[in-house]
Amino acid sequence: MHGGASYRTSYHVGEKSESSVLGGGDLGWLGGGARRRPSHQPDSGALRDSAGRSDQRRVPGSSVDQRGCPLIGGAGRSVQRVEDVRLSLLAEIATTVPAGRDLRFITTGLKITTDLERIGDMAVNFCERALELNQEPQLKPYIDIPRMATISQRMIRESLDAFVREDTDLALKVCKDDQEVDDLNSQIFRETISFMIGDPLTINRAMKISSISKYLERIADHATNIAEMVIFMVKGKSIRHMKELPASI
Repeated sequence: MHGGASYRTSYHVGEKSESSVLGGGDLGWLGGGARRRPSHQPDSGALRDSAGRSDQRRVPGSSVDQRGCPLIGGAGRSVQRVEDVRLSLLAEIATTVPAGRDLRFITTGLKITTDLERIGDMAVNFCERALELNQEPQLKPYIDIPRMATISQRMIRESLDAFVREDTDLALKVCKDDQEVDDLNSQIFRETISFMIGDPLTINRAMKISSISKYLERIADHATNIAEMVIFMVKGKSIRHMKELPASI
């Protein structure tokens, strides 16, 4: 290792962590007196928790599943988790003076916390619109939005897994998956425009549905940002402004 003691903690992919959307990982490694584990990879559960943890609930009288809406009340805690990760990484720079590969890993982690914070913000906005929609008659069957949510959640998980494993193939897959989310967002936008043109009374609901779709599209964009940073960290190659993604890295 470069510049002093190893700072990275072990990464274990268990049945529970793989089945959960955004984690449930141990945050003990974030503290100043954290117990260090002799490995070269961090616990991705802490990073997933930084993006926010949600429970599956229903609002009374609602026909729409309120997945993630407890984040509204816990937004402050999610922001604090991100800040804890950021401060922990800054402390490593100050105390271990990392260089080379370790320095690239830490600086990438610092950049990732910004995207995780934005993902948490988008999740809260999503939930606020969902609660508002539940007070009105359902405009249309929710088919594409759940698909977007599933893909976006998978992209977050896989981008963080790619980071801790330094897996550029998985990171590239995340970048390619972003197009599917973009296509679904465009489709929902066209549908909501059609509703608003056909009946002005649907404008309020259609705009909220369009907003939710946009939030999911932005979440996928942040997951893509993380994946792009992973590729740059490992390979030193930027794919951010490429018109067409390569078949492999």
